[in-house]
Amino acid sequence: MTSTLTPRTIGTVVVTGGSSGLGAAVVEAVAAAGGTPAVLDRVAPRDGVAHVLVDLSDSTAAARALEELVDQVGAPSGLVTAAGIDACGPLSKIDTEDWERVVRVNLFGTVAVVRACLPYLEQTNGTVVTVASTLALRGVSDATAYCASKFAVRGFSQALAAELAGRVGVTLLVPGGMHTPFFDGRSEQYRPGPDAQLNDPAATAGAVLTALTQPVGSEIREMLVMASGESSWP
Repeated sequence: MTSTLTPRTIGTVVVTGGSSGLGAAVVEAVAAAGGTPAVLDRVAPRDGVAHVLVDLSDSTAAARALEELVDQVGAPSGLVTAAGIDACGPLSKIDTEDWERVVRVNLFGTVAVVRACLPYLEQTNGTVVTVASTLALRGVSDATAYCASKFAVRGFSQALAAELAGRVGVTLLVPGGMHTPFFDGRSEQYRPGPDAQLNDPAATAGAVLTALTQPVGSEIREMLVMASGESSWP
């Protein structure tokens, strides 16, 4: 029996955190595939990429920024929530505001943008790729805020996939450590060691494209992408 399913073409893809790290790699991959990347971030992306500057810790501002971006580029067929921050250290040593900001950006910012984007994704029968972490699979010391937020993103994504089945594709990306600025500015104890194996964000972005181009009726529910020698999994 011959399959009639054909991969989707890349259309307009909104990328949160698209100015650096994995988000920037996704922007490059979308553009290289002939799509139109559009960015929500606190910092402007590379020249020529449509964007709106926004602090994703503010859910109301995040939703408003998505509408402004749609005014620029039209209804998106994909959304990738790559924005994320961390606050390392023992719970008793992290300022309450810093701890809660991690949850606001990583979880509430993700939810706010997804919520605002859903009407457009339903129109285009599109796909949302939420970004968790291997620390959504297990907890580690001195990362309570990050683990709490990423565990929550995983649960949110699973529930969202059940809720939107047949209407909007939902893929949870679980990436391992990557060569990105995410670890910059940390004290030595919270940075990958000299022998750490980190993935190229371009490779992870390639997996995101695979999720975004699944034929209508086929979805990748969850994918783990990491360097072969990644130590944070299993």
